[in-house]
Amino acid sequence: QVQLVESGGGLVQAGGSLRLSCAASGRAFASYAMGWFRQVPGKEREFEAAIHWSDSKTYYADSVKGRFTISRDNAKNTVYLQMNSLKPEDTAVYYCAAKRGVGVGWSPRSYDYWGQGTQVTVSS
Repeated sequence: QVQLVESGGGLVQAGGSLRLSCAASGRAFASYAMGWFRQVPGKEREFEAAIHWSDSKTYYADSVKGRFTISRDNAKNTVYLQMNSLKPEDTAVYYCAAKRGVGVGWSPRSYDYWGQGTQVTVSS
């Protein structure tokens, strides 16, 4: 069992930066792939970034590539999402998620555990 708690959301002006954190409980954190998703009202949860558990290889949605960076610190059981050059269209609730098994996933259905979400609002 893994419990995830996100933090770091807030209000920022366009062009600004935020760093989201996701603290995980559970002994096996290092063996989970971790992902960040976002969701706006009326739309499905969308993949933004993921990091593999074994080699820390990273994956990004095209919409955030070059602006967002996912990283993990297994010693702290924490995964981060550094968000730079934020745009109003990045406004959403951001969720971190943990996936058991091989590989990373691009679909929310691939993930086994979810945090409660943290709101990010980017003003123009």
